[in-house]
Amino acid sequence: MRATNPWDQLMQGVVLPFHPDLVVPAMHEVELPVPRPDPIGDVAAAARRQVVERLAESIAPGTTVAVGGGSRGLADRVGLLAGAIAGLRELGAEPFVVPAMGSHGGATAEGQREMLAHLGITEASVGAEIRATMDTVEVARTPAGMPVYLDRHAAGADRILPVNRVKPHTCFKGPIESGCTKMAVVGFGKQPGAAQIHSCGPVEMRDRLLAGIAALRSTGRLLGGVASIESTTGDVVQVRALTADEVGGEVERDLTDFARTLVPPLPFAEIDVLIVERGGKDISGTTLDPNVTGRFWVHGLADAASPQVSTIVLLGITEVSGGNVLGIGFADFVPADVAAGIDFQKTYLNCFTAGAAGVRRSRMPMVLPSEDDCIRAALSMCGRGVLEPKRVVRITDTLHPTVCWVSDALLDQLPEGAVVR
Repeated sequence: MRATNPWDQLMQGVVLPFHPDLVVPAMHEVELPVPRPDPIGDVAAAARRQVVERLAESIAPGTTVAVGGGSRGLADRVGLLAGAIAGLRELGAEPFVVPAMGSHGGATAEGQREMLAHLGITEASVGAEIRATMDTVEVARTPAGMPVYLDRHAAGADRILPVNRVKPHTCFKGPIESGCTKMAVVGFGKQPGAAQIHSCGPVEMRDRLLAGIAALRSTGRLLGGVASIESTTGDVVQVRALTADEVGGEVERDLTDFARTLVPPLPFAEIDVLIVERGGKDISGTTLDPNVTGRFWVHGLADAASPQVSTIVLLGITEVSGGNVLGIGFADFVPADVAAGIDFQKTYLNCFTAGAAGVRRSRMPMVLPSEDDCIRAALSMCGRGVLEPKRVVRITDTLHPTVCWVSDALLDQLPEGAVVR
């Protein structure tokens, strides 16, 4: 039996004043010309080999290692984590997994364990015990006095090893953005670690992150990291084990530069209506990736020059998000069933942790009865006349936008190499 949707009752009697001549345009499927580096065939084997080859000198038999498992939408995340753990065991270490995801999962130990399970990360799948807690221990301070925290289980291990995808961040720009450094300082630091980094502006966030990894490295607790890079097609194209000196150093900076080339924005200068079929925490920490849509909406960080998007419709939220919709404010319209699935406790806790970046991004969009209503509303309110052709783009999500659907008005603006199917 369908659960009661409180928004259904709120929508009763709502009459939307759509113009009788408003037409939803026909859409054409387009394959985009995205970078396609050769994929790695066996991610688990690559991760194991990298750990064995590059971290052997840093591990003595019996070394306990807290391995970070994150909440992001990594391709073959289980293989990456399992391979790193297998490599550690081969070197004689004693690894276990901690959820290294800041305040995600409702900022509860059980919620974070459940989020890992939704992503396929279980003790059986990765071959190691999972120890979850939200308790933290201060292990260092930066020269400016900022404390650096670790999950209590991680603080009790000899070393920590973040395992994470390297990619552009959604809140700031810097030589290092999302990757091993951020997981070490933010993810392993749980809610207090995440809050103190995210609560400031984009420039200070960059600086705090770099200062935090330097302070953590000086404690000797950082074993290194295992970084993956994905192409726009969703394939893992590089796996690299980093030494402690390389996490936050030139190697991770080079990986970040390469990763930026593989997350291109939508290739249209102006879009009247952008329809996104699904968003979620496993797609982007902000539900929709602003590196793709061009909307950053953080004070002190400019929006992208392209694309310029007038209106965004978000049609769904992934199940693994658990109702956490930080970033739903990027959308202008959502159907009632999306609004009904919001867990405000999880969302607002994540918003408070995100600080300034969580304010505008977490405002409620216009809630309308159906998906069709949302699309028609966006067409009505995008700033173009009823009879004017609308530049409409539809994508599945912002994680791997290799294919999109476009209206007639954009067919003469397709990028070189695009193929209309």
